[in-house]
Amino acid sequence: MKIRFLFLLPLLVSLVPAAPSLAAGDRYALVIGNAKYPDADAPLKEPLNDARDMADELKRDGFSVEIGENLTGDGMRRAFDKLYGKIKPGSVALVFFSGFGIQSARQSYMLPVDAQIWTESDVRRDGFSLETVLGELNTRGAGVKIALIDASRRNPFERRFRSFSAGLTPVIAPNGTLVMYSAALASVVSDAGGEHSLFVQELLKEIRVPDLMAEETLNRTKMGVTRASRGEQVPWISSSLAEDFSFIPGAAGSRPTTTTTAPPPPAPPVVANNPPPAPPAPPSPPAPPAPSKPADNVAAPAPPPPPPAPAPSPKPQVEAALPPPPPPAKPADPAPAPNADGGPSAAVLAEDPTIKGLTAKIAANPDDVNALYRRGQVYASKGAYNLAIKDFDDTLRINSKDVEALNNRCWTRTVIGDLQGALKDCNEALRLRPNFVDALDSRGLVNLKSGAVKNAIADFDAALRINPRLTSSLYGRGLAKQRNGSAQEGALDIANAKAMDPNIVQEFASYGVR
Repeated sequence: MKIRFLFLLPLLVSLVPAAPSLAAGDRYALVIGNAKYPDADAPLKEPLNDARDMADELKRDGFSVEIGENLTGDGMRRAFDKLYGKIKPGSVALVFFSGFGIQSARQSYMLPVDAQIWTESDVRRDGFSLETVLGELNTRGAGVKIALIDASRRNPFERRFRSFSAGLTPVIAPNGTLVMYSAALASVVSDAGGEHSLFVQELLKEIRVPDLMAEETLNRTKMGVTRASRGEQVPWISSSLAEDFSFIPGAAGSRPTTTTTAPPPPAPPVVANNPPPAPPAPPSPPAPPAPSKPADNVAAPAPPPPPPAPAPSPKPQVEAALPPPPPPAKPADPAPAPNADGGPSAAVLAEDPTIKGLTAKIAANPDDVNALYRRGQVYASKGAYNLAIKDFDDTLRINSKDVEALNNRCWTRTVIGDLQGALKDCNEALRLRPNFVDALDSRGLVNLKSGAVKNAIADFDAALRINPRLTSSLYGRGLAKQRNGSAQEGALDIANAKAMDPNIVQEFASYGVR
């Protein structure tokens, strides 16, 4: 719904003398809340309420707001095109997105509800790159570009294969841009299951504070989320604004323009095998930093921040090919008989829309290797491990050198306890691709479960040399070191891994490793 302009107060523009002055009416916002993703177990509870509240607030602040809910790819494309068409030189353009996001090829993508993500090329095909959106707004002449992205959720797409990284990645944005993610780079937070997200609650509270510049508003939001979550969620901010801007019209002209100096960046994370820095007092849970270039950091807010805690590195590439099996659904009466591996029954799985579509492709062409491999991944993600292994078997029957299928079968066999078969698969994958980091990580888990802790440490070390931020290898190495008698070194690895991914303990437990 198009909202008429409510305010006509001028905003003072600083540091860019040639830019036209901004009228509050030259404010355009696109607000998107995507909650119903068919590939997710259940709709997200927060995005729709958050999007509606954000839209209402932005209207009060003089933005012309378009709001979209549960948008498909075509719907998001039309919404962005409509926003682009409104932009005039010097306009303010704001994008708020709540839903699932994913990073690929060093870009962050916002996902429509009908995204079909199986490969990295699917991300580029179905997702909407934040960098591309900001670049287009800049090309159209927007003077201030703001992106508020609440998409740092663990999603059903990133675990279908192990080349994705969790969370979002730094954005390379044009000048005059302010970006905020709801969580630190490459980290995720759980959907709280409530009516609103903590991020949006704090953001709305700070937007309503008068006489704050936008950077101050977002800094205060960051501090509020960090305190309320006790350091478990730390939003990320990047700013290249060249002028004062306030969400509340008129505030920018209420005081002279000043150039603020960003505070020093937080202390780097504890690195394995290096002595940790002295802990702050009082101690607080480790929190990911907000890593942006010092020149892009925003000014410190009015209230003093809490003492910094050792901050972990950004979360690594997604480390598990296979997510933990979901909790069993409440059975119907009578309940279908489960598979031998304890997963859902074949009858229940056959009704899954994704599996049904892949099965139809395989029926039409039994040698459709891509459909077989993808169905194996879906079976594994749903805990139907024996069915997954059968599909990986058929994939490898067609192409015995498919290292991804070998690695996935290695991981799946490890989960069900077929350690000898798993080791054979991982060895073959590494023979074909010696520096295949996922296979090194998988073989490390095989060795850890079988008690070969020295071999496990060697595999995890090799994986971490290739990707130092691989959380599963860091956590697995910590467990292996503890079992090998190096309690202190192991505890340090485990602490760093848990700081990078709070769910890593539960994930390993679901694979039978504690």
